[in-house]
Amino acid sequence: MGEAFLLALSFAVVLAGALLFTNAVEWLGHRLGVGEGAVGSVLAAVGTAMPETLIAIVALLSVDEGSEDVAIGAIVGAPFLLATLAMGLVGLFAFLYREKREQGLELEVHRPTLERDLMFFLALFALGGALAWGPPAPIRIGVGVCFLVAYGFYLRLTLRGGGEVQEEETLNPLIFERRPDRREDPPLALCVVQLVVGLVAMVGGAHLFVEELLHIAESIGVEALVLALILAPLATELPEKVNSFFWVREGKDALALGNITGAMVFQSMIPVGIGLIFTDWELSGNAILSICLGLAGGVLAYESLHLSRRFKLPAVIGWFALYASFIFVVAFSA
Repeated sequence: MGEAFLLALSFAVVLAGALLFTNAVEWLGHRLGVGEGAVGSVLAAVGTAMPETLIAIVALLSVDEGSEDVAIGAIVGAPFLLATLAMGLVGLFAFLYREKREQGLELEVHRPTLERDLMFFLALFALGGALAWGPPAPIRIGVGVCFLVAYGFYLRLTLRGGGEVQEEETLNPLIFERRPDRREDPPLALCVVQLVVGLVAMVGGAHLFVEELLHIAESIGVEALVLALILAPLATELPEKVNSFFWVREGKDALALGNITGAMVFQSMIPVGIGLIFTDWELSGNAILSICLGLAGGVLAYESLHLSRRFKLPAVIGWFALYASFIFVVAFSA
C-alpha cells in the first residue's frame, strides 16, 4: 500500500510540474521570439527528454553486471514509446476534446517543423537499428559522433525556421505571477524560475515513479530486461509528455506534437549516439523489435499527421496496437 501511495504521489508531482513547465515554456518562447514549432520541438522536448537520457548515462557509468543492457534498453525503449504510445495518447486526447478544440480534428502545426522532425527520426533511428549487429569500434564511434553532430545541425534548422511566435492573447497568465497589477509580459527571470521548478518537479516525480515501479516489479518477479525496455521509458518519458495532452486539449497542436516529435529526434540521436560510442551496440531481439515498431509508428505519424494533416482514428488505434504488440511479445518471451 505504501508503494502504491508513493506511486500515485509521484504521478501527481509530475502533473503539477507539467502544468508549471508548459505554462513557463510558452512564455519563455514568446519572450525570446522563438517560433511555436521550435518551442515544442526544442525547448519542451529536450527539457522533458533529459531524465531518460540521464538514466542511460548513469547505467553506462555503472560497473554493475548487466548495466550496459539496462542502458541500451532505456536508449531504444524511449523513442519506441514516443512513436507509439505517446502518439496514440495525444491522438486520443484530440478525439476526446474535439468539441472543445476550435479546429476539431484538423491539425494546426508548423508543417516544415513536423516534417523535419519525423524525417530526422525515421532516418537516424533506422540507421541505429541497421547497426544492431555490433559493428567494429571505429565504425560505431564514427557513426556515433555523426549522430551528435547531426543533432546540432537539426537544432540550427529548427531554431531558424520554427514558425510564428505565439501571440500574447493565446497565452495563459504565468502561474508564478499572480499579482493584481500583473503585466502582460512577465519578467524573463521569473519565466526561467518557473521553468526550472516545473522541470525539477517532473524529474523528481519521474525518478520516484521509476523507483516505486521497480519495487513493485521486483516484488512480482519481473526480469531486468523487461524493466529496461518497458518500465524505465514508460515512467520517465510518458509522465513528462502530459504537457502534450494539455496542449492538444487547448488546440495548441504545434506545441503538443512538437513536444513528442522533438523528443523522438533527441532520443533517436543523442542517446543512440552515446550508445554507439560507449557500448558494443549488439542489440537483443526485443531491442531490435522495439526499433522496428518505433519506425512503424513514425511512418504512421508521417502519413496521418503530415500527409493527411489531421488526427485519424485508424492511426490512433495503430499506435496503441504497435505498443501492445511489443508488450505481448516481451511478456511471453521473458
